[in-house]
Amino acid sequence: MTEPDYSALKDDIHRWATELGFQAVGVTDLDLSAHEPAVRDWLARGFQGGMTYLTRNLDKRLHPERLHPGTCRIISARMDYLRPETEPLTVLDSPEMGYVSRYALGRDYHKTLRRRLARLGRRISEAASGIDHRFRAFTDSAPVLEKALGERAGLGWIGKHSLLLDRDAGSWFFLGEIYTNLPLPVDEPTTDDHCGNCRACMTVCPTGAIVGERQLDARRCISYLTIEHRGSIPVEFRAAMGNRIYGCDDCQLYCPWNRFATASTETDFTPREGLAGTDLLTLFAWTESEFERRTEGSAMRRISYEQWQRNLAVAIGNGPPSDAALSALEARRQSASPLVGEHIDWALARLRGAATGTRDVL
Repeated sequence: MTEPDYSALKDDIHRWATELGFQAVGVTDLDLSAHEPAVRDWLARGFQGGMTYLTRNLDKRLHPERLHPGTCRIISARMDYLRPETEPLTVLDSPEMGYVSRYALGRDYHKTLRRRLARLGRRISEAASGIDHRFRAFTDSAPVLEKALGERAGLGWIGKHSLLLDRDAGSWFFLGEIYTNLPLPVDEPTTDDHCGNCRACMTVCPTGAIVGERQLDARRCISYLTIEHRGSIPVEFRAAMGNRIYGCDDCQLYCPWNRFATASTETDFTPREGLAGTDLLTLFAWTESEFERRTEGSAMRRISYEQWQRNLAVAIGNGPPSDAALSALEARRQSASPLVGEHIDWALARLRGAATGTRDVL
């Protein structure tokens, strides 16, 4: 059996990946030993909050060959997602509107990337005919250290906000991986830290969740609180949430490297009607069936309708006081679950406090 020319195959992989809509790919080996101490320390400090799944299968995260036996290389791929029409700062500056993290406005990225990575993997299998090519494609869907692998594959460096950064593309991108048993040539890991003395992401974070360089305390993060957290949002963070109802992008919006980000042309990430910048009262009026219909096939289905109502109640409480806002909250209060009811009561008190000058203490 003749071994394929792996260098030529790698060149083909770059070309095929571009045809499939990826902006960059790199190849790395499986050595994550340099990242292991930081991962273990982060978990030991409890920064994962209620995301207990991050502690499970830790051995497979740190040793990729144990997740997919036979793996000797990992192809890391980048796909940009920020669409030009989303206007994030405009929405954030409009307290009557609901802010949804830009990555969740279109089609569920898990489906888009995983489908295309699988196509890329099959293309590689066809090219490596005669070789028993075994691969698996992942996109934020398994115990995989995506950012660490991306850094080792030369796709960027991990910034102070703990996201992967590229000098030409910023951080508005998704990552996906192909675990393969083909011994492809590896790329040079990214070793330069181009953050320098900049601390913009750390100072702008509304809740102070970036507690140190590359140290994110998820328990304080608005993305965690609005998506992963199922219970009551701590009162100390509610006012800082502003109008953010699903996720938060502030650390990316104010990162200087994102001035160089190129707008995505990927149609799968085109914002759905009613999500990019709709007023909070309209969103709050959605029934459960309407919420499910409008978010079908979206990453937003990660949260329940109850969480949706909880997040909206907080945002309305942070918005401009009006008779319409008070009426909407009072009407929903009658049928609200205990969880939602608690946040509605907070919002009502906050809006009424605005009239007496006591809002800031709530």
